Amino acid sequence: MSVQDDLAAVKRCLEDLVRTVGQLERSIAAERGGAPPPAPGRPENLVTIPDTPYDSGLWTDSDDEGLGARDRHAP
Repeated sequence: MSVQDDLAAVKRCLEDLVRTVGQLERSIAAERGGAPPPAPGRPENLVTIPDTPYDSGLWTDSDDEGLGARDRHAP
């Protein structure tokens, strides 16, 4: 077998393992009467960042990174 074949076989085994562990977790949760664990993929605590620009008033007392302070010249 080539290295690529070995990697493909390992990837398939890992995917099978992840699927089997997920099924096991769901069956254990069902037996205990609890809610099943979240499905893998998208995290539950994902924060959406809006596309709208930030309020420029938030940045009145900040320095531009790498450019120095606003009232001084760069060396």
